[in-house]
Amino acid sequence: MTDSSTVAAARSAPPVGILPAGPHNCITDVSGVKVGHATLARGAIQTGVTVVYPHTDDLFVNKVAAGVSVLNGFGKSMGLVQLQELGAIETPLALTNTFSVPMVAQAQIRQAIAANAQIGRDWPTVNPLVLECNDGYLNDIQAMAVTEADYFSACANAAAQPEQGAVGAGRGMSCFGLKGGIGSASRIARQERELAGSAPDYVVGALVLSNFGKLRQFRVNGSLLGQDIKRRMARRRTASQVPLDIAENAPDKGSIIMVLATDAPLDARQLRRLSMRAAAGLARTGSNFGHGSGDIAVAFSTGMRIGQQVQAAQIPVAPLHELQLESLFDAAAEATEQAIVNSLWRATAVTGRDGNTRLPVTDWLHD
Repeated sequence: MTDSSTVAAARSAPPVGILPAGPHNCITDVSGVKVGHATLARGAIQTGVTVVYPHTDDLFVNKVAAGVSVLNGFGKSMGLVQLQELGAIETPLALTNTFSVPMVAQAQIRQAIAANAQIGRDWPTVNPLVLECNDGYLNDIQAMAVTEADYFSACANAAAQPEQGAVGAGRGMSCFGLKGGIGSASRIARQERELAGSAPDYVVGALVLSNFGKLRQFRVNGSLLGQDIKRRMARRRTASQVPLDIAENAPDKGSIIMVLATDAPLDARQLRRLSMRAAAGLARTGSNFGHGSGDIAVAFSTGMRIGQQVQAAQIPVAPLHELQLESLFDAAAEATEQAIVNSLWRATAVTGRDGNTRLPVTDWLHD
């Protein structure tokens, strides 16, 4: 038996990196950012929707600058082409399962039109932004259970201290053959050495939808934790004579969506560069961006607004100097790595379609 204090310690995610976290160690440490979930958990239906709000104003009227990096494009997201071209986000950023992308995008369009009746008539059409991972192992993805009402529910639930783990879009996700899902973290970026004092401290927050990886490659702080978990699994198999359904040697067919937020004034080109640094955090956990993986990172700045109307009053904001980006890059990599770790440690066991089950990493940290 394991005492309660050991279990409690096991469920506390290990800190990674060297930079300080924000007060909540969450993407919402970037002022104005909120996150909401709608979770569907009923039998074979184990899925949901998660939304990220860059700010609480009308996003179509007051867009935020953004950039995107596609590390491996095995994905079915919507809205990335215009985001790459124009460098702006004009709806809440939504996460869901692969087959629910069209339904959520339609809900986003309805939401934008309800707020601005000129859209698609006197004004341009709206660019819905929906990103996805395939939760079909735990969720009956063919049921297409997510509705427009679920998207609106996630929006209504948006909060500054959101849940993490097997919630929202993360409900049915798997990571390293374990239970994955929603994870979030933040890091404080400070200018160092000769640049010290050249800019205030900025926050970089990350939120991930983790659904990737081979167990044997799983690392935390450089340690091959996946190898240790495999040994524990082997001992339990021997003791129980019950096979454990972990596809240890299967190709990496999963995906991850990484969302970075910062209050630093960055333009779209700089935000594309920032989004690429999420790849460093992802790689540190043991991902090699497998052939069948959709690995996408989006970064936005709450400090760089873009008005819909030319006539609207715009306060000019100068983007940071390129030499001031280094500390933000470091923060982006660490926040992403920590968010992935948090998604695993915050997860709980889920049983779904055909009795398929994923256990959290915390179930394997003790014998």
